Amino acid sequence: MSSFDEDELCFPQLLNSSCRKTIFPYFEFVCTYIILSFICIVTVILNILVIISISHFKQLHTPTNLLLLSLAVSDCIVGLLILFQIDLIDGCWFLGDKICAAYYALGCIISSASIGTMVLISVDRYVAICDPLHYSTKVTVKRISTCIFLCWKFFVLVHCLILKDNLEQPGRYNTCVGQCIVITNYVHVLVDLILSFIIPVAIIVVLYMRVFVVAVSQARAMRSHITSVTIKCSKKVTAKKSEIKAAITLGVVVVVFLICVCPFYCIVLSGQNSMLDATTSLFVITLFSFNSCLNPLIYALFYPWFRKSIKLIVTLKILSADSRDTSIL
Repeated sequence: MSSFDEDELCFPQLLNSSCRKTIFPYFEFVCTYIILSFICIVTVILNILVIISISHFKQLHTPTNLLLLSLAVSDCIVGLLILFQIDLIDGCWFLGDKICAAYYALGCIISSASIGTMVLISVDRYVAICDPLHYSTKVTVKRISTCIFLCWKFFVLVHCLILKDNLEQPGRYNTCVGQCIVITNYVHVLVDLILSFIIPVAIIVVLYMRVFVVAVSQARAMRSHITSVTIKCSKKVTAKKSEIKAAITLGVVVVVFLICVCPFYCIVLSGQNSMLDATTSLFVITLFSFNSCLNPLIYALFYPWFRKSIKLIVTLKILSADSRDTSIL
């Protein structure tokens, strides 16, 4: 075997059992490496800022922000998982079969938990807009915390069961050294699609369509001051402007999320994932991961409290003894 052929192997010393590298044009390889590294760094830093902000300042300990905290945790882990995706750019895996199985399992759990959190966000906005008088009693910090815990626990159990064979015998489906693949049967894939994509997306779309209709009607009611009685009734039964603004902001988060993840799940749903070339697969996975970087940017654009908390964190003012009680809203 020539030295050129050896350079194409993941493990040149294992001539007969090593996997072959995926060959990209040099420019494409460098650009992909730089883009993924940038997304990884920005995603982790921005989501850590969100986590610190909501965890530290007492004013931000609200049900809605707890959902954003859960989303930030999953997004931060996605950012860290991009490191493994960078390692897989050339198709070679050097970290062993056990870490490979854990990487896939964690990726599945995180993506499903993110979608589950999106469903909880949609429910939160639905109650806030459609039943504002009972929102404070129906949606509490304790109930939201319980829902988040159950959401994460549910998807951990689901994916541990789906990937049971791969977790018990890591690397059982590898055909060569340096490969990192996980294979599940058709039934498991179908169950995962239904629980992690089809049902959650259906719930999100239905709830946000209802929220949009109600928010528009309430906005019109607040603008039309026909009589003083109407105004008084409007103030009693309509959601506050801040709630409507929050619904719009979180609606943007949900829409961006669906735009980023739908191509990935649509390919899996169509069964064409095995027919994609390396460049297309990498693009779809990168788009999926890029959503985790966009969420904090949306918060920075729409939420003044996030911009203010970043300033306090960067200037290290949160280290002061009474910083937790700082007025952030």
